[in-house]
Formats: sequence, C-alpha cells, structure tokens
Amino acid sequence: MAEVTIKVNGAPVSRDVPDAMLLVEFLREELRLTGTHVGCDTSQCGACVVHLDGRAVKSCTTLAAQAYGAEVTTIEGLAAGEELHPMQRAFHENHGLQCGFCTPGMIMTGIDMVRRYRAAGQELDEAAIRHELEGNLCRCTGYHNIVKSIRQAAGEM
Repeated sequence: MAEVTIKVNGAPVSRDVPDAMLLVEFLREELRLTGTHVGCDTSQCGACVVHLDGRAVKSCTTLAAQAYGAEVTTIEGLAAGEELHPMQRAFHENHGLQCGFCTPGMIMTGIDMVRRYRAAGQELDEAAIRHELEGNLCRCTGYHNIVKSIRQAAGEM
C-alpha cells in the first residue's frame, strides 16, 4: 500500500491505495471523478489526460503514488461555478465534440497546449494544434471543430 496525499481540483485528498493503482483509477474509483475517461490503458488515446502540477499527463500510465504532493486538475475542476472555462465554452460553441468520450482529454490537452505555446512566445496555428493533438484520438470527428475550438479558446485565455 502507498499513501497518496495530493490536491485534486483545489481540495486536499489523502488515501492509502495499492502501490500499482493508476492515477486514473484513483480519480475515478477513489474520488468518483468520472470525467477523466479510460479509453485504451496504453497511453494511445488521450481520453485520460489531466493536469499534474499544471502539465498535461496521461493518467492511465501515471501511478497514483507518483502524484504524491502534487496538484491534480481534472475536467471537473475547470469551471468556476456555472461559468465554463474558455476552452470548455469554445468546445460547446464550436461543436468540438460528438459523442463526448474524448472531449475531457481534448480540453485538458488544449489548455496545456495554449499555456505552453504562450509561455514560449510561439504562435498556435492550425498546423501546430493538429500536431499537438497527435496523442489524442477522436473516432467521431474529423478534428476540424476541435481545432477551431482550441484556436478560439487560445484567443480568450
């Protein structure tokens, strides 16, 4: 067993969990935060992306114990009450989703992408967004509205 003490969506959490428990399992099973999805268990699809100390990580290949002392943000932690995060709002306004299964991971990846490009002083154009999304799979769309959503949110964040 391993003690996991972290801050999730701003709230401190401490649990004893099996050593091999994945962060996605911790979030979904221990904390009942089911917005983070399990798609492939092999780090291929990106449905499980969360922010760990402000950086996007695939929680299906991160042990919960590795997050000890860290701050984790999930899709549930983005909105400020009823007000959606600009990335969530852009996905809604541009229909950047269809079935919605990949959407939480896409949104979390999009936020990380915007932050990194802005910090580096680089332009986040369509080609860069498409390249950055290579680790996130969507089986329903052609990515056009996802890219459009991320571009809109980048201008609002």
